[in-house]
Amino acid sequence: MSATRYTYLGPEGTFTEAALRTLPESATRELVPMVSVPAALDAVRNGEAAAALVPIENSVEGGVTATLDELASGEPLMIYREVLLPIAFALLVRPGTALSDVKTVTGHPVAQPQVRNWLRGHLPEALWESAASNADGARLVQEGRFDAAFAGEFAAATYGLEPLVTEIHDAENAETRFVLVGRPARPAAPTGADKTSVVIWLGDDHPGALLELLQEFAVRGVNLMLIQSRPTGAGIGNYCFAVDAEGHISDRRVGEALMGLKRICPKVRFLGSYPRAGMSPADVRPLRPGTSDTAFIEASDWLARSQDGRA
Repeated sequence: MSATRYTYLGPEGTFTEAALRTLPESATRELVPMVSVPAALDAVRNGEAAAALVPIENSVEGGVTATLDELASGEPLMIYREVLLPIAFALLVRPGTALSDVKTVTGHPVAQPQVRNWLRGHLPEALWESAASNADGARLVQEGRFDAAFAGEFAAATYGLEPLVTEIHDAENAETRFVLVGRPARPAAPTGADKTSVVIWLGDDHPGALLELLQEFAVRGVNLMLIQSRPTGAGIGNYCFAVDAEGHISDRRVGEALMGLKRICPKVRFLGSYPRAGMSPADVRPLRPGTSDTAFIEASDWLARSQDGRA
């Protein structure tokens, strides 16, 4: 395995590359762009890279399905870190192009919902066609296949383009969340401001099945930050659920919730416990009474004493 190589969703000039370069260790790694999220993750599975940075969620459209599906299937991988990146698009064009000249536009499918209203207001007749990434859209404009691309303004120089319009976003303070993924190993020690990700499969479809899953978290005071259903491919109505929960697997409340899920679900895939981006322990909301590690330990001790006749 190449311990110095990180892959990412390419080509050069993507928001994913910009997010990766915010990590201090990126300065000492070989950063290799890949054509797709599956290709970036397969390089890790195959031992060609130590880790991959891929988008997993954005604040406008929610989960990035390509990443969620890849993490739920195939050889297991683990999340070790997350990065939050503010997102604003620029309309990149070949030099000399005016807004009235733009008849075709491109960009990553996740970008379209984030600029839909701007397109409707400024380029209502323009035809949209998706690209593998925003930077790949810029490359296609460079080649003359489209008139304009929505990408990061920083990608303009790489592809010999000009930003015709900048700071395009339908939603203020839009962000995309990226995760650094590697092969499974022991999670890093808890920081006090952590997140745990899992994928959960239902045993069978019956009334209250999803509620049963959620109760495993709720009764232990574990807050959920994301829950998204994804089809398993086994037929209509068959779903698994990608879940992000506050806390670390070593926290008693989180560990016991995961054990509860393992008892009632045919399959639970642990995707990692890792520090929450931009959070410190001081920022984390207080725990509900009775959900601290101390409370779980005291309850366990009480049960042991009761079983021994010492309660």
